[in-house]
Amino acid sequence: MDRVFDLAIIGGGINGCGIARDAAGRGNSVFLCEMNDLASGTSSWSTKLVHGGLRYLEYYEFRLVREALIEREILWQIAPHIIRPLRFVLPHHSGLRPAWLLRLGLFLYDHIGGRHLLPPTRSVDLAHDEVGKPLIANRYTKGFEYSDCFVDDARLVVLTARDAADRGAEIHTRTRAVEIRQADGIWQVTVENTISGARTTINARALVNAGGPWVEQVLSSGSGVNARAKVRLVQGSHIVVRKLYEHDRAYMFQNADGRIIFVIPYQDDFTLIGTTDRDYDGDPSKVKASNEEIQYLCASASEYLKNPVTPEDVVWTYSGVRPLYDDGASEAKAATRDYVFELDTPGGAPLLSIYGGKITTYRRLAEEALERLAPYLRSAKAKEGWTGKQPLPGGDMDVSAIAALTAELVRKYSFLPSAHANRMAHAYGTRAAKVLGSAKSMADLGQSFGASLTESEVRYLMSAEWACTAEDVVWRRSKLGLRLSSDQIAALDAWIAANRAAGERPLREAGGRT
Repeated sequence: MDRVFDLAIIGGGINGCGIARDAAGRGNSVFLCEMNDLASGTSSWSTKLVHGGLRYLEYYEFRLVREALIEREILWQIAPHIIRPLRFVLPHHSGLRPAWLLRLGLFLYDHIGGRHLLPPTRSVDLAHDEVGKPLIANRYTKGFEYSDCFVDDARLVVLTARDAADRGAEIHTRTRAVEIRQADGIWQVTVENTISGARTTINARALVNAGGPWVEQVLSSGSGVNARAKVRLVQGSHIVVRKLYEHDRAYMFQNADGRIIFVIPYQDDFTLIGTTDRDYDGDPSKVKASNEEIQYLCASASEYLKNPVTPEDVVWTYSGVRPLYDDGASEAKAATRDYVFELDTPGGAPLLSIYGGKITTYRRLAEEALERLAPYLRSAKAKEGWTGKQPLPGGDMDVSAIAALTAELVRKYSFLPSAHANRMAHAYGTRAAKVLGSAKSMADLGQSFGASLTESEVRYLMSAEWACTAEDVVWRRSKLGLRLSSDQIAALDAWIAANRAAGERPLREAGGRT
């Protein structure tokens, strides 16, 4: 008889990978398929924050904010290499929210989520503090500074998948679910390799629909389920410009339309500005920042910054579609960011569909998903939550140890420029040595593709992290796309294609233990 997995998951974003990790760690056999690359949809196009969501307090989302604040420190502790603390400056705009309301919101933000590691809120004299220097003089004289965290979003997804695979899960990228049906209490999922076109059918006792923006399309693939919940697609666009200021703090700016934007130091030499919120009804795979959104973000930032930001300053844009639960809110900005589950059991076979969610709360979402599915799973460990205590790959160190790790890499690999060692530490943590191996010189790391990207690293990303194209490497796993020319990226793509064609480890084999 063909193998029957305990759990099949459709969707390789943060929610799907989070559930795969949790389920595999509880002793379940897990199959996950993703039609493109891991994190290639919504998960890699975020504002790159692990945060409580200060503005959600205005919509009385106290449960969500509390959960997100608790998760913020948990995630930092299990992945301190890809998550770092970030202080945010919130200038007081005299024509918008009153100072007492901001103070109250920040008091709640500091106290409802069990903050233990991050520093508390403080008032800031913007007329004299260095964080006021980039702002328009005399317009903003007071403000507040509070804590949240920055995250490498795509690496969070990939490392979560890596840990799931290390615990026995099968992770299949470039694998589309083309038909789902149930028979005799078992789900039969027909999947197609999007590169070769080959099809196969896998069997599973339970099925999770973590399709994100495509959650409704998954249900229409033969599941026999008529969804009660609806997804609301909301576009969020970001712009990246050259570094706007020298200090290391981010800003949260209030806009006259009631929305907020973040201005965040990005990759040392750049500044990230976002996000927009507007309803979207097109193909989620074709979303892009519009000229209107670019102008909106530039104008919003220029309302505060003494050196205006113009569309001509923009060096890169990106846009994603958030698959929010449709709660009937009149505006996209007011739609809930909380998550909702819909559990159906046609023919006795459980199908759990996921609507909404945030990167920050993905681990808790996965726990709750497994709690919902526990009656249908065979593992004796089905009710044991564990993911908040076990580090992600490379994260087995203290939250303050990243500088020491970088210094150790510089000592061990003395030929490595300090900036290169720093990038290795922040991307791979304690697994950096797996990438660098026994190299004694830069030549030992193989071909150089530019911007410190070497053959050794690319081979590691192909064999251990499911990288299949240059896009997978430079825009998701290494974030070096801004530092490489189009010719360099094309050369890398050709190299990867040639090495895959030559029979190096196929992508699907990266699902093994490493």
